[in-house]
Amino acid sequence: MKNYKIFTAILLFTLFAVSCKKDYLERTPGVAISEDEIFADPALAARFADNAYNYVITKYVRFNDHRGCTAQASDEAVSGNSEGSVTSLNRGLYHDHSNGPSLNDIYGVWKLMYAGIAVQNKMLARIGEVPLSPNASVPIFDAKRVEGEMRFLRALSYFELTKRFGGVPIVDKVYGVYDDINLPRSTFAQVTAFILKDLEVAITKLGTDTEYGASNYGRPTIGAALALKARVLLYAASPLNNSSNDKTKWQAAADAAAEVMKGATGLARQTYALQATYGDLLNLPNSTEYIMIRIKGPTPLSGEMMQDFSMSPASGGAQGQMNPTQNHVDMYEMANGKAITDPTSGYDPQKPYLNREPRFYNNIIYNDLAWQGRKIEMWTTKDANNNTIFGRDYSTTITYTATRYYCKKYWPEVYRTVGGSTTLLNYIYFRYAEMMLNYAEAQNEAVGPDLSVYKQLTDIRARAGIAPGAGSLYGLKANMTQDEMRIAIRHERAIELAFEDHRWYDIMRWKIGAQTIAIPMKGMDVVKNANGTFTYTPIVLGPTFQKSWTEAQNLYPVPRAEIYKSKGVLTQNPGWE
Repeated sequence: MKNYKIFTAILLFTLFAVSCKKDYLERTPGVAISEDEIFADPALAARFADNAYNYVITKYVRFNDHRGCTAQASDEAVSGNSEGSVTSLNRGLYHDHSNGPSLNDIYGVWKLMYAGIAVQNKMLARIGEVPLSPNASVPIFDAKRVEGEMRFLRALSYFELTKRFGGVPIVDKVYGVYDDINLPRSTFAQVTAFILKDLEVAITKLGTDTEYGASNYGRPTIGAALALKARVLLYAASPLNNSSNDKTKWQAAADAAAEVMKGATGLARQTYALQATYGDLLNLPNSTEYIMIRIKGPTPLSGEMMQDFSMSPASGGAQGQMNPTQNHVDMYEMANGKAITDPTSGYDPQKPYLNREPRFYNNIIYNDLAWQGRKIEMWTTKDANNNTIFGRDYSTTITYTATRYYCKKYWPEVYRTVGGSTTLLNYIYFRYAEMMLNYAEAQNEAVGPDLSVYKQLTDIRARAGIAPGAGSLYGLKANMTQDEMRIAIRHERAIELAFEDHRWYDIMRWKIGAQTIAIPMKGMDVVKNANGTFTYTPIVLGPTFQKSWTEAQNLYPVPRAEIYKSKGVLTQNPGWE
């Protein structure tokens, strides 16, 4: 922990000595600005507060800068290029790279969160010293809102830590260079209580979405604080953190999600609703479904995640490493809402992509899909000399997809290299459908599958475009038991929130890695026949793409460098000693 406390003390020097990500504090080169001068000037204090936004997670691809994400760590996808920094996750070797940048969802997030907490603590400590803005009808520095934002961001930072590591040291004040900074870990329950306390303050001080203009869009609002509270309580109630299955924890999580869903009643806040369409949820500048997002403005494809990570090389991409697994693809039901394993569903293994539920077509790029003016070619065939010929979008000799799938959610059709297209791929912190699923899960665990639980799933499946079917249950079984509904809710989360940074952490908090990760990872073999038809055969991927799981992986290891620096005060998670 030592380096984060020291960062607190030297933060102002680094802020002005080097360029920050957004260069919030521009000044004349060579002119030093003291800490006292900053908090005596409303404009500088506002910029200092804005700097806290440089320490939040802003993108899906983290494990290796622009080549690895949590989808590849879970059963959703594998990385087609087999880079060691990503595939080490498959073998559960988190420690091997915990002190470097390659696995930055672990040590990178640890460092980022504590660096942000240092900024937030400093702002909270000195917020009362900032004078009122002179001669301004709209204050340059709104102390009430700034405190709400700092409380929210600190709560978010600690949640990102607890969902990965469990209990962590609580740093709730500014430390000096000579203070004792080897702090022990607090328990998960203690950190969660600290988070909830910050959020209660934030809820009273943040504005509604409708109060924010375009220049402030993306700042946390009351709705965002309520949404974070609902997610925090859901994780606290989950099997990983609630071994006794305390029903009151589940009820608290259900009540918190319901509070978000109430919309404009009670506290003044924005009313949220499901967006009419599902397929463009990551690609819009605003939506009724957004509670809090990071807007990624139009950005050139070249060198970005889209080109190097998502796009097929034959379509102008660099490597196309984001490869959904057959495990994930098989979870998509048919348009009638029935599982493909149901003999009455209409599923044909030789026409595996026909009549699937619409979210399949929103999320997955598959063989023979009409795409950007041509057909996707994920096949192999033989020439007259029995040599293997590859379709343009698949190869075993070059870095192409390992599974014969690409991720459409990360590669919408309008984004292409030809013509200099640009991307708009938002990072979603909270959206309304997640709150509905959070409520359904918590309510089912607290009281069972009542009508309100069914309603969340049927509304989401109706928006997806699944046929209503008997009783307008959209393929769901009537009168499910609690266990059956739990399976249905977890399935719905896997599809609705696919590739949005949820599945990996859901697997951890549900403690289901043995059933989802430590099983064969599969892809699809596609052979093009002489008559132009295709033969489809699901296959088990090679050993490079298989994944290991132990119960220790329900939490990340605390970075070893931090353990060493703490002189034994900071303890390791079980199984990682």
